[in-house]
Amino acid sequence: MSTFHLTVSTPDGQLFDGEVQSLRLRMLDGDLGLLPHHENYVAGVGAGEALIVTEDGEKQRAACIGGLLSMLDNRANLLATTFEWADKIDVERARRAKEKAEQRIAEAKGDKELILARARLERALVRLKVRG
Repeated sequence: MSTFHLTVSTPDGQLFDGEVQSLRLRMLDGDLGLLPHHENYVAGVGAGEALIVTEDGEKQRAACIGGLLSMLDNRANLLATTFEWADKIDVERARRAKEKAEQRIAEAKGDKELILARARLERALVRLKVRG
């Protein structure tokens, strides 16, 4: 099967570097699937699940929130603001973050507080969904 090279990094360092069959993730304007030889592409990453199918067919899931994805000459680079492998997500921490964000939404005293609280809630919900 044909593959392409994928590198996944965050501000904390590189999390993945290898050949993959496909990558699916949420972009700012909807879901995107990359396959080998996809046309060159650069766009902003949204918040949702990332699904990587490795060269040997193994599926790896992660919570991916924000960043930039580029595909140039059959090489994809994902620079994510947040990227957490599903098996590394702390479910209890995500539940507490969800509850705290919901409380902040209810108590928000202005647009800025409300926007920040909703962003925190979205991050917590993505983590809980990916962890399943």
